[in-house]
Amino acid sequence: MKVLLIDDDIELVELLTEYLSSHGFSITAYHRGDTGLSHAQTHDYDVILLDVMLPGIDGFEVLKQLRQTKLTPVIMLTAKGEDFDRIFGLELGADDYLAKPFNHRELLARVKAITRRIENIQQLANNSLEENGIRLTPHTREAFAAENKIELTGTEFEILFLLLNNQGEIVSKEAISEQVLGRKLAPFDRSIDMHVSNIRKKIAEHIEQEKIKTVRGAGYILLGSA
Repeated sequence: MKVLLIDDDIELVELLTEYLSSHGFSITAYHRGDTGLSHAQTHDYDVILLDVMLPGIDGFEVLKQLRQTKLTPVIMLTAKGEDFDRIFGLELGADDYLAKPFNHRELLARVKAITRRIENIQQLANNSLEENGIRLTPHTREAFAAENKIELTGTEFEILFLLLNNQGEIVSKEAISEQVLGRKLAPFDRSIDMHVSNIRKKIAEHIEQEKIKTVRGAGYILLGSA
């Protein structure tokens, strides 16, 4: 698995490169937002680790421009306690975030969760799953709303797949976090809410009716056909 690391902390980059390489990952590193973006746009990676504070252009702008052409999974590296950074990054299409300073083993777990998800998708049969105007093709990771293709990040696709596979049943945020992000849901963690919000917006561009209902205090449910 190939990982692109964009962070201006040279010492941290060296440590992470050594650590992740020892666990079988191939690491490419850039220390500026602009050069990192240029490389990410012209090369394929399995995961991108993206710092928020960068010279050139910041991590948000890198992610915003990257999402115009690529859906490569992105883990944002944010300052500890900066809730705005986390929420804004998720709104722009980040798959997950990790607050600095972080435990290297926690980062490894996040990266492995994403790579496992990629492997699981590749092993799925090329059969479509369809309900109430929403259609997913797991093998190709394509999503359609009223037969219009919608571009979902890997995390968004997996969440919609989980809801579609459990159509008519409430799926808790805890279950989504554990099955999709590969981690327990932390208190006050709004990552699942933001991912679902992004999915809703993309579906709403083609279908007016509500498709994903929030069940307060319980989770989310994908509505069936009327």
